Amino acid sequence: MAIQNLKSEIENIFMNDLFNLAGKTFTSRLIIGTGKYRSHYEMQQAHKASGAEMVTVAVNRVPLDGKTESFLDYLSPEMQILPNTAGCYDAEHAIRTARLAREALETDWIKLEVIGDKITLLPDNEQTLEAARILVKEGFIVLPYFSDDLIMAKKLLDIGCPAVMPLAAPIGSGLGVQNPANLKIMREQLPDATIIIDAGVGVPSDAAIAMELGADAILMNTAIAEARDAAQMAIAMKLAVQAGRLAYLSGRMPKRLYASASSPIEGAIK
Repeated sequence: MAIQNLKSEIENIFMNDLFNLAGKTFTSRLIIGTGKYRSHYEMQQAHKASGAEMVTVAVNRVPLDGKTESFLDYLSPEMQILPNTAGCYDAEHAIRTARLAREALETDWIKLEVIGDKITLLPDNEQTLEAARILVKEGFIVLPYFSDDLIMAKKLLDIGCPAVMPLAAPIGSGLGVQNPANLKIMREQLPDATIIIDAGVGVPSDAAIAMELGADAILMNTAIAEARDAAQMAIAMKLAVQAGRLAYLSGRMPKRLYASASSPIEGAIK
């Protein structure tokens, strides 16, 4: 009975800690992708296991003729589709891709990616800002992927992006959070901003660390899709995101240079 009560208490915590973004409310803070899975069925099972309510899809992978089987056929109709402009290397291409996504997928939501280097796949922040400025004016809900740069985050928010998506590490690297200080500073300097960590998560501990630093949500794909058991890893990531979020809300103990006894001796029997 005690275990059941604890389970209900935990569920209530996360049901009440809702994730609000651009007028929509989500209970899950894990956003999932669609690429690199070994089969459509495996993707579908991983998505279900993750509990994610938002899924990103590369517009360049969408069969626009609608005549052939697509991974889109395996997505839950209840999920918020977040098209992305993966594969774009300048603002003009990204803008055209976003417009195509709006027509093909009937959504104003767009994850904006403008890549600056074909080897590292690091983003071109300047081209991203240029594209974001135009797309926001056209009524898009722009979620921009960019380097973990506080000043660029401020500029993107100032032009009307409802959230920013700084990287943890290069796309698909699995290296985890490489610059925790940058993300912590971004959280402290932008307390009211929605910050979604995107790219670089490899294992659940990476996801937990990102959430402990104050991220509002995490988007990941490769870490789950390339796992030996994708569905099982999806569950692990779900729990890690929840644990990291709860730890952040709880407030960590201060770091100390010297030891501090767990059992203080003041008042102890001598």
